[in-house]
Amino acid sequence: MTDAFSLPPEAVEPHLAVAARALGLLRTVPALAPRYAGRPAGLTTLDELAALPPLVKDDLNVALAHLEPRAGTGATWLFQSGGSTGAPKIGYAPTGFYMAGVHAHWQPLDRDDTFVNAWGAGRMWGAHFLAAALADLAGCRVIALGSVTREEYGDWLGFLADQRATAIGGTPSVLRLWFSHARAAGLKLPALRKVIWLGEAWQPQLAEDIAAVSPQARRWGMFGSTETWVVGTNTPDCPADTFHPLPEQLVHVGPDGLLDFTTLNPEMLNPVLRYRTGDAGELTTCPCGRPGRAMRVLGRRDSVVQVRGLGLHVDELVARAEQEPGVSRAQVVITEHGGRATGVDVLLLTHGSAGPGTAGDAAVDTARLRTELLSATFTLSTAFQHDPENFRVRAVEELVSNDRTGKTAGFVVRPADQEDA
Repeated sequence: MTDAFSLPPEAVEPHLAVAARALGLLRTVPALAPRYAGRPAGLTTLDELAALPPLVKDDLNVALAHLEPRAGTGATWLFQSGGSTGAPKIGYAPTGFYMAGVHAHWQPLDRDDTFVNAWGAGRMWGAHFLAAALADLAGCRVIALGSVTREEYGDWLGFLADQRATAIGGTPSVLRLWFSHARAAGLKLPALRKVIWLGEAWQPQLAEDIAAVSPQARRWGMFGSTETWVVGTNTPDCPADTFHPLPEQLVHVGPDGLLDFTTLNPEMLNPVLRYRTGDAGELTTCPCGRPGRAMRVLGRRDSVVQVRGLGLHVDELVARAEQEPGVSRAQVVITEHGGRATGVDVLLLTHGSAGPGTAGDAAVDTARLRTELLSATFTLSTAFQHDPENFRVRAVEELVSNDRTGKTAGFVVRPADQEDA
């Protein structure tokens, strides 16, 4: 069983006191204590850790609400976690956001860089501050932008070019806006060498835009969540979906390829013990040549949503829509009233619609695609048998994004009173 872990027993077991402490904390949570009944009080072997039941987001939320962790030194920062497909929850981190451990093994920035921090600032999302901590460790110049409106991109892009920005960071959704606006306007960022990303899967269309705007730029990725913080990193020599776990993060591949994570960092405030984020993956050898087991992320496995009592595989629907010529991204929006899905929209961002002011219905045959999706998808054809007009396929200027984080999820659930928002 231990071969399903990213580290061998001899590398993990000297650090299992951290996992044992997390187990002790979880035992004090009344709602979670029964699942650990009859198990050893401590953890001394990797086999004992493997025998523990996994945690999911709801479990960890219950634990954090009960524990209310506090940092041993410095401030305790509270962050919102999630919110794209449900109500946001609270996560915790100490000042520094564990980035010293990341920087010790991954250094995309150096003192000569001018780094544009384009992750959304404030609103209790952690990535902006996490990236700022990394920049602080690198000692570089920082331009902290946060969110920018459509009308502001041109002026800001000119400013970044004048400042000879060498690095930019954000979610792929946010980065796509920057580079697609620059490409549409014919603007260049010739000094840019590094694109740092975290928060979503890499987007192939983003790579095309970067090549047109900043041909010398290469991507540097982080993988993690507000519960686990940064689990692994990659470099331009790694595939975009493959990450090298940090020594303080233990990765396990469970049934159906579901990944779970256990912290080995004694400073971690969240009791991350066999925690499942909903991502699936595998342990592999990275073609970059770096030794040790790498983690290949295969995508989400929690995107099956209930539509009128039937399971809708959102990722499959999005993947089919994105195969359509002219479509750069797709998103499923489920509208609910009283807990029941009243409508499903597939929103299409076309190759022409990422630039300012273009929508491009004519570029994609939305009526034909709608008919195909409706007939080929059992859940949709059955759920909307009596009201097929409530399943729609539309080309749009913008997908629905999280105003707090800037992320654009593959699917969004919203109440009926926000349908036209």
